[in-house]
Amino acid sequence: MYPADLVMPMKAELTQNGFTDLPTVEEVKTFLEKKGTTLIVVNSVCGCAAGGARPGVVYSLDNDKKPDHLGTVFAGFDIEATTVAREAMMPFPPSSPSVALFKDGELVHMLERHHIEGHSPAMIAENLKQAYNEYC
Repeated sequence: MYPADLVMPMKAELTQNGFTDLPTVEEVKTFLEKKGTTLIVVNSVCGCAAGGARPGVVYSLDNDKKPDHLGTVFAGFDIEATTVAREAMMPFPPSSPSVALFKDGELVHMLERHHIEGHSPAMIAENLKQAYNEYC
């Protein structure tokens, strides 16, 4: 498990941009039951989360259509909550970072680590905006 003083600034990159921190199993389950569209980010300490995923997800919100609900769990810190979020992302294998879009609780779009690693924040944002335009 990562120390809180390392993780909190990385969490803040999303929570300061409208994402709800979901550190418990109960919070993840309740969040995924919401009607409408829900975006869940599995955050992480890796370089591709810092250089691609977090900024890309934030940039993606500059769009006419966007998810109704924004949430995040942190791999290696919110361990049980992350497990529950990943279970909802099946059949995709666990991946950190990753981004999942749900509509009325059903997974409709997924970005795995290999869709993030080596891609610019602008490319990640564009991928997500296309999904928002289709599902939101």
